[in-house]
Amino acid sequence: MPVNALFSFLMKKRLQQIELFRDHPHEAQLEVFQRLVDNARYTAWGRKYDFASITSPDQFRERVPLQDYTDVKPWVDRMRGGEQNLLWPTDVKWFAKSSGTTNAKSKFIPVSREALEECHYKGGKDLLALHYSMHPQSRLYQGMNMVVGGSSAMEPLRNDAYSGDLSAIIIRNLPIWVELRRTPVLETALMDNWEEKVERMARETMREDVRSIAGVPSWTLVVLRRILEITGKKNMLEVWPNFELFMHGGVSFRPYVEQYRALFPAPNMNYLESYNASEGFFGITDRPGSDDLLLMLDYGIFFEFIPVEDLGAEQPRTKLLHEVETYRDYALVISTNAGLWRYMPGDTLRFTSTDPYRIQVSGRTKSFINAFGEELIVENAERGIEAACRTTGAVVCDYTAGPVYMGDDARGGHEWAIEFELPPNDLEQFTTVLDHTMRALNSDYDAKRTTGMVLRRPLVHAMPKGTFHGWLKERGKLGGQNKVPRLSNDRAILDQLLLPAQE
Repeated sequence: MPVNALFSFLMKKRLQQIELFRDHPHEAQLEVFQRLVDNARYTAWGRKYDFASITSPDQFRERVPLQDYTDVKPWVDRMRGGEQNLLWPTDVKWFAKSSGTTNAKSKFIPVSREALEECHYKGGKDLLALHYSMHPQSRLYQGMNMVVGGSSAMEPLRNDAYSGDLSAIIIRNLPIWVELRRTPVLETALMDNWEEKVERMARETMREDVRSIAGVPSWTLVVLRRILEITGKKNMLEVWPNFELFMHGGVSFRPYVEQYRALFPAPNMNYLESYNASEGFFGITDRPGSDDLLLMLDYGIFFEFIPVEDLGAEQPRTKLLHEVETYRDYALVISTNAGLWRYMPGDTLRFTSTDPYRIQVSGRTKSFINAFGEELIVENAERGIEAACRTTGAVVCDYTAGPVYMGDDARGGHEWAIEFELPPNDLEQFTTVLDHTMRALNSDYDAKRTTGMVLRRPLVHAMPKGTFHGWLKERGKLGGQNKVPRLSNDRAILDQLLLPAQE
């Protein structure tokens, strides 16, 4: 049997399992919960909270407190030092380094063998399975898959463990069936120097029959543009004529849609979004052209959800899957097969459907502007940017925004630093459409903007090309999953970006 046919056959078997948890979501989650608690009952954490006597999610919610990274860090530090059986029963030797965004500190998220195989690898296989289900004539596996990943390094406290971007940990441990069809070579894929890495990736992959890419849209774009510079081609289909799929995640794809359409100018190009993070793999596009994701319920992750309006409480009551409502924002809470228990990764999402459970990522619990009661979230900003680009012919590379604090006239505002790939034909019109769209989407923002009594019209700066690249480079955060926060509730990042432009 040809390789592509065999691969397609194996993917179809997985589709049957996906259909099973679609049809029986609550049973699937209860099974995950019971397995997690049972596996961890003799760990230090399990003994602390007497997992052996927990028989239901309600007992679990009552007994185990909600956690963020500050709470988990002492346990992770001990694990990094070599202690085992703390949060999870099997040895944990890998730690996904999650880049700091509003400060220089990094998080080190434990990655167990179970999390790697039953969550992250399973998510990668399911992306391909769903692609084949939507496009049965796909010839994806006759060519190569390009993976745009980060770097990893040995742990300073141990010689048998390492940390780095999640993508690097995944690449280091890929099963043979994936490694045979992956490009670039491992040495290049794990390079630390991002600028040198881009050059080597471009020169290695441009000679391959690349048919799919897995990567973060922003950093993948840098590699693709370098390939066009080297080859002198007009678009990527002249380099890779058999290309058919871009699997993306990490940041919203909205600001990059037009740029990728220009790079791959074919009506049958396929894009699949995944919702994954260092802490786990959560959702995948399962319908062509949809803007929501199927919540993956059999990856060894037990889900809870906090209504965002309850986040201020010390230990807010969570909702279980059967208790959520559509089109209401929730903060995500997860318990995982890597030993994170009732952990809040900081994402907010909403359900577009409960049969099956489909979600949209609406933002971050700490990525918003609420300096004046406007409660502007990332999704509002993304849709505003999208509408402004569509109206003015602009293409946005990157952006961030923050508050302008109230001055002598007792009014505040929002200031935006936007780097354009293609500038708008009218920056004033761009600002107007951005503002009007966010007002239409967010009643709190609209109320504060009404008559301009509280919030002034947004102030938008068109930043020089390379601004955001330079900001990340200065902080040693080029490549991988690093990104500039879209919205901040203070001016720390905005002032760093604007100061050089004003000098």
